[in-house]
Amino acid sequence: MPKRVDHRERRALIADALMRVAAEQGLEAVSLRHVAAAAGVSAGMVQHYFRTRDEMMTFALAVVRERNEARVTRAIRALGATPAPRALLRTMLAELLPLDEERRADGRVALAFLAYTAVRPAVAAALHDETAALLGFIAQLIRAGTVEGVDPEQAAVGLLAVMEGLGIYLLGGHYPPETALAALDTQLDLLFGPEPSPAGRGR
Repeated sequence: MPKRVDHRERRALIADALMRVAAEQGLEAVSLRHVAAAAGVSAGMVQHYFRTRDEMMTFALAVVRERNEARVTRAIRALGATPAPRALLRTMLAELLPLDEERRADGRVALAFLAYTAVRPAVAAALHDETAALLGFIAQLIRAGTVEGVDPEQAAVGLLAVMEGLGIYLLGGHYPPETALAALDTQLDLLFGPEPSPAGRGR
């Protein structure tokens, strides 16, 4: 009886190998040959699942996104049934920061991919809807709990930019996680007012 092949598992195996190559050697090292060697499969198998490098990169970013969503979901569930908007937003953004080795590995791949899409508008277009959805969700949380006089949409753009900037500097080792979290809390203080207690900080 022929052996059943789990195609999604094989695609995920190849994407994981791609992420290891990108994280350890840089995006310029990503090729069918290098990824196949890292995955322990043939270059022909890689090409069977991903016809182009763009397809391979897009799938790898989707894997990173799924990992981030799983981390964020676990952290938010730990807040209880009805977390305050600030606590929910702070938890979500803190989980997306590269504060440990697992998140740093994913963050290096995501950063490399964004640089890759900067000169490939067709590939970058796939990210536009996701960015818009994330900004909309952040704006909704800001609208639900912010101080008066703050434009939720503009504040969401600024807060996402702060998080992305903190992530880049963390990946470069410019400062420790504690400094990044303190900067994030300062931005949230400007939007929601000072935190009444330090509970929940320092993840």
